[in-house]
Amino acid sequence: MAKAIHSMIRVLDEVRSVAFYQVAFGLKVADRLDFPTFTLVYLSNDETGFELELTVNKDRTEPYDLGDGYGHLAVSVADLAAEHARLKAAGLAPRDIVAFAPAGEVIAEFFFLADPDGYQIEVLQRGGRYL
Repeated sequence: MAKAIHSMIRVLDEVRSVAFYQVAFGLKVADRLDFPTFTLVYLSNDETGFELELTVNKDRTEPYDLGDGYGHLAVSVADLAAEHARLKAAGLAPRDIVAFAPAGEVIAEFFFLADPDGYQIEVLQRGGRYL
């Protein structure tokens, strides 16, 4: 059986992105592999073995076009309202909390937050299938 181990996104500014993910989600640099034309930075925390891989292409000066194929990353938290307030106080501009109830019953509560490169991150209340 396959095990998901990381997801990769391309970022323009390593320092800015590492700082964002540390403040927003407590992710810290687990490994950093530097090559002549690019750097790979692996971020993780104690909550999971899954990592976020930041790819920094050294010759890139323009922001990436995220296109229409990218969806979002998702994380779950124990206290959605507290995390929303913390991120707002940190100046990270989370969007409003949404209760998703397509058939009248709430199946998820969440909000979205954009990283410095425009990648969307869904922050879900932990519970149900969102553990």
